[in-house]
Amino acid sequence: MTQAIPKLVTFEDFAAWRPEGGRYELHDGVIVEMAQPVGNHEDIVGFVARKLTLEFDRLNLPYTIPKTALIKPTNSESAYSPDVLLLNRPNLVNEPLWKKESTVSLAASIPLVVEVVSTNWDDDYYTKQGKYEGIGIPEYWVVDYLGLGAKKFTGNPKQPTISIYQLIDGEYQVTQFRGSDACGGKQRIVSPTFPELNLTAEQIFQAGGLPT
Repeated sequence: MTQAIPKLVTFEDFAAWRPEGGRYELHDGVIVEMAQPVGNHEDIVGFVARKLTLEFDRLNLPYTIPKTALIKPTNSESAYSPDVLLLNRPNLVNEPLWKKESTVSLAASIPLVVEVVSTNWDDDYYTKQGKYEGIGIPEYWVVDYLGLGAKKFTGNPKQPTISIYQLIDGEYQVTQFRGSDACGGKQRIVSPTFPELNLTAEQIFQAGGLPT
């Protein structure tokens, strides 16, 4: 049986086609429809976005978290729709795709990105981690609240894990946080963007309805 080869599209085609409803990404020229997130996933996204918003508001930083903006690596026909995208508003004037396509490509515009893991966990741990590193995004969180990723990411046995990638000398270095850490889940997450952020892995997992 011959399998049809999907037609590759450019970012320009994708941006012109992208409908108002639904959530879509472009992966190396292939349009991917993202599954509707479950309630626990959305609870965690909302909780993390609120905590980050409170922190940058407290510090009076010129940041914002848009609803449907895209990240486009400049060297590929890809575009990603993160669960939480922190934008540095003053640098948006340098983004050629911002006004018409609500799309950013420059590291200076993107202090931090958060992806909350769904069943397609390999996209978050492998594909997007590599693309975001290539762009030079300083900080990237992978919130794996169900422990779906491979054991090298979530431990053995697998457990809910938050991986925070920090860009050091052009490459990501990861620190992981779990609800069952040595401090009984009370250890604060270490965020390079927000060093004073008072937030634990346990709090994030609780937002998703997980028992602690």
